Amino acid sequence: MFERIVVGVDGSEGGLEALKLAIGLQKIHDSELLLLSVYLEHTMWEASVSYVNTELTGSTHSALQEYAREVARQCKEFAQAQGVEKVRSFYMGGGPARTIVKFCEDHDAQLIVLGSRGISASERYMLGSVSHKVTNTSTRPVLIV
Repeated sequence: MFERIVVGVDGSEGGLEALKLAIGLQKIHDSELLLLSVYLEHTMWEASVSYVNTELTGSTHSALQEYAREVARQCKEFAQAQGVEKVRSFYMGGGPARTIVKFCEDHDAQLIVLGSRGISASERYMLGSVSHKVTNTSTRPVLIV
């Protein structure tokens, strides 16, 4: 039923719960898991109030990109440790909701799995929930954990 499942991962507890549920679905349906970590391309002001340590990498963009790459890598390793063989990881820059929806369409995925609590309440108020935006814009089923 689900040949390919896209899982949005962001390093949050909600993202990990989404991954765990997707692993269970993968085992039932013998699906391929496509793990996607999306980083925002912040302005300097946004980056100054974000969680990313730019001193370690030299620039905001590369710090965000490196964080997303590392999240994707760790999630892939986690899935493989759970016995999942059909798994690929990706990291991309852009608006998270729009990027997830386009990625799902480009890879002909049949399901999107997302965590419900990737960001803080204040960020959710200002930015809107990624899971809410994906649910409202995707033509594919979305499972929110």
